[in-house]
Amino acid sequence: MAIVFVMAGAAKLGGADQMIELFEDIGVGQWFRYVTGVVEVIGALGLLVPRLAGLAALGLVGVMLGAVIANVFIDNSMLEAVALLLLAAVVAWGRRDRTAVLFRPKSAAEVV
Repeated sequence: MAIVFVMAGAAKLGGADQMIELFEDIGVGQWFRYVTGVVEVIGALGLLVPRLAGLAALGLVGVMLGAVIANVFIDNSMLEAVALLLLAAVVAWGRRDRTAVLFRPKSAAEVV
């Protein structure tokens, strides 16, 4: 999954013609293509860090929800987006305990 997101992010950041056209069709501007590409690459790298994998997957769920919605509105195939959404959701769910630990305040004993 990380490889797919790095490739998708790199295509957006590299200015692949298909990505430029896709974001033109969506109508949000090319700046959003760059934002999406950066988020995808950072999310992919986060998937490779066990402590951050759940949080990264959760962020990628958000990205893929946006992709599914965008594909519905521009009448594009959303099979790949749905598949990646489901995979990211499975990883996020499976890592939910580790992700929750990232947001718990540390006690005084843990700080020392």
